[in-house]
Amino acid sequence: MTLKINDLKPAEGSSRSPKRVGRGRSSGHGKTSGRGMKGQKARGKTRIGFEGGQMPLQRRVPKLRGFKPRAKKEFHLVNVEKLNGFADGDTVTPENLVEKGIVKKLEKEVKVLGRGELERRLVVKAHAFTRGAVAKIEAAGGSTEVV
Repeated sequence: MTLKINDLKPAEGSSRSPKRVGRGRSSGHGKTSGRGMKGQKARGKTRIGFEGGQMPLQRRVPKLRGFKPRAKKEFHLVNVEKLNGFADGDTVTPENLVEKGIVKKLEKEVKVLGRGELERRLVVKAHAFTRGAVAKIEAAGGSTEVV
């Protein structure tokens, strides 16, 4: 025997026939059709979220302002003063920062900021620099390189 589309039926007990309201008392959904007695809700004229004139929930709750940009770059921020832990003439890379424990993991890019003073001559390689950081690194005799 082959299976045909006209032979297909839903599994036993998986579907119900729709509730037919307003078809007499013996149906169990007659007269008021399950809406109770009089009133606004019995007459079917309220929109979703209507609270009888009380300020509705979606207007009572404060809104979240602004937006979060999808393509925002996240950086690990490292200040120039933290680079004093390296020896004079070293090359500082994001991997070296992880080894020293200045940055925990390299899941984000590294950006060097200009807070503090630098007393070492370093070659610093990072993903981004602030102008102040570049000025302080070069003033100490070092150089910067964007990775």
